[in-house]
Amino acid sequence: MKNLLLAIVLFSSSFISSQILEPVKWSTSVEKVSDSEYKLIATATIKDGWHLYSQTVPEGGPIATSFSFVGNSNYLKKGNTSEEKGHTIKDPIFDMEITYFGKTASFVQRIKVKGDTPFKIEGIVEFMVCDDTRCLPPTEVDLVFNVK
Repeated sequence: MKNLLLAIVLFSSSFISSQILEPVKWSTSVEKVSDSEYKLIATATIKDGWHLYSQTVPEGGPIATSFSFVGNSNYLKKGNTSEEKGHTIKDPIFDMEITYFGKTASFVQRIKVKGDTPFKIEGIVEFMVCDDTRCLPPTEVDLVFNVK
């Protein structure tokens, strides 16, 4: 009886964990532009059939992708986070024109460093993804950029 109960618990927990959808994976990189300027690059890899939304979304639409960076004395942000050109369509779920990304998306934040000592920049990306029939709740993912 104990073995049967254990088998049911293990089967149930593996079934529940297999139901968690993670259609977007994030990676980071840093590109040196000059002696004092760098690009922080956050790249989303998106599973087929899912859409990651732009940083600019009309009111009443999905949650826009947004970035926040933990400030420290090693750098200054230069401007806002930019994004590559996405696909703009009349979205059937939200009934409005929305820009989204499929497969991959890159977002770039330029910074100016104040010294030459290597350091880390921590950030958070908040985003929402949908497929043709459903949307997942907004998700936050921690990002780390190693500036050398």
